[in-house]
Amino acid sequence: MKQLIEQTKEKIESIRIETAQELENFRLKFLTKKGELNELFTAFRTVPNEEKKEVGQLLNKLKEFAQTRFDEEKEKLGTKEEETKPFDESLPGRKSDIGSKHPLTIVQNKMISIFEQMGFSISEGPEIEDDWHNFTALNFPENHPARDMQDTFFIDGDISLRTHTSSVQVRVMESEKPPIRTISPGRVYRNEAISARSNSFFHQIEGLYIDEGVSFADLKQTLFLFVQQFFGENTKVRFRPSYFPFTEPSAEMDIFLGTETEEDYRLTKGTGWLEILGCGMVDTNVLENCGIDTTKYSGFAFGMGVERITMFQYGVKDIRTLFENDIRFLEQFRSLG
Repeated sequence: MKQLIEQTKEKIESIRIETAQELENFRLKFLTKKGELNELFTAFRTVPNEEKKEVGQLLNKLKEFAQTRFDEEKEKLGTKEEETKPFDESLPGRKSDIGSKHPLTIVQNKMISIFEQMGFSISEGPEIEDDWHNFTALNFPENHPARDMQDTFFIDGDISLRTHTSSVQVRVMESEKPPIRTISPGRVYRNEAISARSNSFFHQIEGLYIDEGVSFADLKQTLFLFVQQFFGENTKVRFRPSYFPFTEPSAEMDIFLGTETEEDYRLTKGTGWLEILGCGMVDTNVLENCGIDTTKYSGFAFGMGVERITMFQYGVKDIRTLFENDIRFLEQFRSLG
């Protein structure tokens, strides 16, 4: 048996391998189930017990030797093939697919950039919030409809998914002293039916400015400047009285589209005006809840939905399209990111 092992080793050493076919022949001859090494392992069963340890070691070394020879020759052939492979410089280069930013990201980044130029910083916070930061500190009464299970995804007790990024503003007011000028972009959640116009999660950008002598005129001018930068210098705006628990007085801001096209008529329900955000002066109760001296400071806040503006900007009729990750849809924004 030892002699057969030695003879097989000499055979493995002597074989010349210069082509891929010769390498394959080597593998078939020695390293497959029908190869010579496997025949030796089968014959190993007849070896006397007192010789099994020594012969077994020799067999294992032989198998390792054959595998090493195969691996080395394979590597040599691969390197040789790469060196001799002709290169045709006339062939066109390989085109690499360029990714694109999501339309929501494009719109959100543009909005953030405009407010950053006005001196607003960016604040972020947790998407899972407690009742204090999500509701109570923002002047929501205990019986307010927003606390109902129909609107909020409750997790455990008073812990829920945040329904707005105003919770981030509360954390900023608690941890920083005025003057405060910040925006809070992020994802929010509402327990609503999914349709072409609404989803159970969406994105908001909310802004907050607190300082001495801040007035509603400051709010209007800030938002008017944003509209000019985002929608165009000649965009008309209007403010309508509204109600939000955390601002007083409160308003909604519209931009004028007109009714000349069928699309504008549909979007504005025949009025020519499209609502894009809600805003108002921060309620004194909210400031006091966050430890801010209302005799010295005042402030304004605003919030807008990124999806709503994105759909308007790009003519997207179904909000669900923004979350389906259809490559055919996303590729249309390749040149915009």
